[in-house]
Amino acid sequence: MSPNLLRLLSLLMIFISLSITSSLSTPSPADSPPYLWPLPAEFSFGNETLSVDPALTLIIAGNGGGSPIVRAAFERYMGIIFKHASGRASSLLARIRFLRMVEYDITSLKIVVHSDSEELQLGVDESYTLMVSKKNEQSIVGAATIEANTVYGALRGLETFSQLCAFDYLTKSVQIYKAPWYIQDKPRFGYRGLLIDTSRHYLPIDVIKQIIESMSFAKLNVLHWHIVDEQSFPFETPTYPNLWKGAYSRWERYTVEDASEIVRFAKMRGINVMAEVDVPGHAESWGTGYPDLWPSLSCREPLDVTKNFTFDVISGILADMRKIFPFELFHLGGDEVNTDCWKNTTHVKEWLQGRNFTTKDAYKYFVLRAQQIAISKNWTPVNWEETFSSFGKDLDPRTVIQNWLVSDICQKAVAKGFRCIFSNQGYWYLDHLDVPWDKVYNTEPLNGIEDPSLQKLVIGGEVCMWGETADTSVVLQTIWPRAAAAAERMWSTREAVSKGNITLTALPRLHYFRCLLNNRGVPAAPVDNFYARRPPSGPGSCYAQ
Repeated sequence: MSPNLLRLLSLLMIFISLSITSSLSTPSPADSPPYLWPLPAEFSFGNETLSVDPALTLIIAGNGGGSPIVRAAFERYMGIIFKHASGRASSLLARIRFLRMVEYDITSLKIVVHSDSEELQLGVDESYTLMVSKKNEQSIVGAATIEANTVYGALRGLETFSQLCAFDYLTKSVQIYKAPWYIQDKPRFGYRGLLIDTSRHYLPIDVIKQIIESMSFAKLNVLHWHIVDEQSFPFETPTYPNLWKGAYSRWERYTVEDASEIVRFAKMRGINVMAEVDVPGHAESWGTGYPDLWPSLSCREPLDVTKNFTFDVISGILADMRKIFPFELFHLGGDEVNTDCWKNTTHVKEWLQGRNFTTKDAYKYFVLRAQQIAISKNWTPVNWEETFSSFGKDLDPRTVIQNWLVSDICQKAVAKGFRCIFSNQGYWYLDHLDVPWDKVYNTEPLNGIEDPSLQKLVIGGEVCMWGETADTSVVLQTIWPRAAAAAERMWSTREAVSKGNITLTALPRLHYFRCLLNNRGVPAAPVDNFYARRPPSGPGSCYAQ
């Protein structure tokens, strides 16, 4: 049999397999709507199906194309896209290609990055353009191209490219449906966060890394690390080494090296890490190592406002953390401060009287002094909304207010010139297990803010995975897939996510994204559970739970 006839028969078999695949009733990326999450800002597509070479070649261009961040990301995504084409299968495919029995439509991925800067800060350019087309008379090379101004835009483009690729079990090949694709994409908000809480329950390093990895799949870009709280202080602070005596145990701690590795791991995925040290409340654990931080044995929080030692410790913690966390924002907490016991502690009461302070004045004094310490370390302070509600006019004008309690706090904060992060507990607190995906999805950070100049002061939003009832055993299935609903709200245009029937426009894509997470090793819970993180109630497809 001639080589040409062999090649013709091979292509015919692939065509027959594709025809069989398209006739099956199971969900397929070839069906509508486009199975991308979050939805790109602008895109167009066709009706072709393209095959992708398992030996896909990386072509780099531009000042930043050769960045280690880009190269490492390409290798990660090739492992995701071609996880079925490994070992013997990969060798066989290479041999088939060598014999020219199969020709692939997409044989290379070109990544063009214009800037050589790898600085990752708030508002970094994450825009990208992605083009995928078959070779034709004008182009003899089948290729996909990602073009971005920064390496972080290239990362977002790689994620989208990976979602276009689907493994076909009949042809045992990776295919891209609905080609040719042209996507121009950028995020709606510069800050798209997820909070984790490692004080209420310790999360091992590998679990935090898995959370960060999963964040990159939904294009979230800030990990808000609520490291310490009243229950435990698991963080190593070299300047005050006894602080982590407040950890639950000697095995539930984070070294300086651990934290540095988390920051490095996150940066490789285009994710900033914002640390939080919540003062003056939520700090009882500090006194386990340094009892002088407690006003008294019966008044263990708020921290002692009267002593310079208290602020020396805060300064020492922040100085140590500044060597680890390069992100410009630092969270100082300031929420839920019950000052009653200050009035009943003799030396604090005398201190208040000597300054003609009320306990509210002392609360303000503490927060403002802590802010100045953070600012002296070249940080921009972030505080929970109670500080704004209690003494907003006195806060440093650089302060970023984080909403959680009152639905219109961002409206009020931006009206006073402050920047704001939206994370209303009624919708975006993931530990509220009875909040369904559609309420998360329909929540709009800019509600009530009509002036475009004020809208810009809402830098973004954040979903919060508080840890009282979540540890390693359930944290990922509590985060996902509801965090993805907020992620699309924060990435995609308001017009795209606010129009139409979301049961038709969003739910099928969210089902598909949840299955994508599962296939990537992320234990995301069923989308339609009445209570988050519960397992399925019975047999069924991943795409319909």
